[in-house]
Amino acid sequence: MPTREQLIESLKKVFDPEINIDVWALGLIYDLKTETDGIVKIKMTLTTPMCPYGPALIENVKSEVKKLEGVKDVEVEVVFEPPWQPSEELKMQLGMM
Repeated sequence: MPTREQLIESLKKVFDPEINIDVWALGLIYDLKTETDGIVKIKMTLTTPMCPYGPALIENVKSEVKKLEGVKDVEVEVVFEPPWQPSEELKMQLGMM
């Protein structure tokens, strides 16, 4: 069974292709749970509901997490509440301030 830290490290390998920042640093991952049966449940959002890379991003998240030992399947729930808001540090990094 992977640890929370292993899950996070795995998610740091998945980059948003438009922004070139990983989904963990972007704050797109809202919740991570590992069930005793080897199922990993991830609640995440996208930068916008109309993100053209959304389906590919979700598949990349699943693919990376499935590489971890003990993971049988990955379930990703995409939510838009609360809406994604970049942190102040991220806004500066993206030139939004």
